Amino acid sequence: MELEKRLRDGTARVGIVGLGYVGLPLAVEFARAGLRVVGVEASPARAALLRRGRSYVGDVPDAAVAGLVRSGRLEVAVDGRALEDCEAIIICVQTPLRKSKAPDLSAVVAACKAVAPRLKRGQLVVLESTTYPGTTDEVVRPILEKPNGWRAGRDFFLAFSPERVDPGNSRWTIANTPKVVGGVDAESTRLARALYGKIVEKIVVVSSAKAAELVKLLENSFRAVNIALVNEMAQVCRTLGLDVWEIVDAAATKPFGFMPFWPGPGIGGHCIPKDPQLLTWKMKKLHFEPRFIELATVVNGGMPAYAVSRIAGMLKKEGRAVKGSRVLLLGVAYKPGVSDYRESPALDVMHLLAEKGAKVEYHDAFVPTAAAAGRTWRSRALTDKALKDADVVAILTAHKGVDYARVCRLARRVFDARNATAGLAGRVERL
Repeated sequence: MELEKRLRDGTARVGIVGLGYVGLPLAVEFARAGLRVVGVEASPARAALLRRGRSYVGDVPDAAVAGLVRSGRLEVAVDGRALEDCEAIIICVQTPLRKSKAPDLSAVVAACKAVAPRLKRGQLVVLESTTYPGTTDEVVRPILEKPNGWRAGRDFFLAFSPERVDPGNSRWTIANTPKVVGGVDAESTRLARALYGKIVEKIVVVSSAKAAELVKLLENSFRAVNIALVNEMAQVCRTLGLDVWEIVDAAATKPFGFMPFWPGPGIGGHCIPKDPQLLTWKMKKLHFEPRFIELATVVNGGMPAYAVSRIAGMLKKEGRAVKGSRVLLLGVAYKPGVSDYRESPALDVMHLLAEKGAKVEYHDAFVPTAAAAGRTWRSRALTDKALKDADVVAILTAHKGVDYARVCRLARRVFDARNATAGLAGRVERL
């Protein structure tokens, strides 16, 4: 096969559609491996940044982009015409949910329509966008086959390989995180394995594209269900007068049969709030009710309101109402150490408090501005005055670099949803 030959001699050209938090690191890794990479980024502003050697993805340094662009290993384009000479094309676009909670595949469809007229015989196309089982066969394949009347597995090759990017995680990277691949036929699987084998240490082959799609949804449904369990356990412990952090810590000493998960004010980010609902939507179409997943969604979705009720309870003990009280939120990113605040539960907490009439401010060194509750918020400097002025300081994301001992010393009341104040003295309530 031409692709395999060019992979061996290092002349293969890889096209990547979508240069976000998944596509850009992938493009950089293939280019570092010596292949020529052309990235298609729909945003002209972001494409221009990359051409100037500037990265907008936290895990990809400017120097890496600049060096690869300068060497010609990484080209950046804004439309599909640049894909014509590629032996392999990887689609890494967003798959959000609609307001109805149905999957929005418009970006995937648009990417496929850009690729379809430029397909050539023997080319490999891989979808990495997280989606429901059956998307590769039922949505992507027909779009790619239609223009020339070609057939996947004979005229061109098609596979799915779920992204496993964990933003901010320096231990597990693209290179050392096992890569799952599944094609629409055996040859598609084999070629996908050869492609990713250039940059990933271990390739895990599954029986089909549909199987690979479900692998990703199982991974994040597993996390969502277990987070929901421990979030419910936090409420159980509160009712029993126990410390959930102590309970989980002790349970985690069991060397088998237990994996610790930690409670919080909800779930956020690009995967866990969305991915289980993709599976729920698909299964309901097949007249199957995934009850565990649905219940986990309800429990996790209720945690911001629970956090607000705890904050209100702290104020009530002092004879204060939420309305008119000053609440300072520490952290609005969905996880520590990143600037991404998509689907962050902190936004829901902010919205609920504002609805109740609280005077809400936030501090997050990683997120200078945030859109929530119909307005744009700006991070406040974490000064002594900011801490002293707040009626409650609520820790919602435990970024490193914050002096939590100082927070406890200066704040009138602290609600800690992340156990950042463990072992510290002060007027603190933990989730």
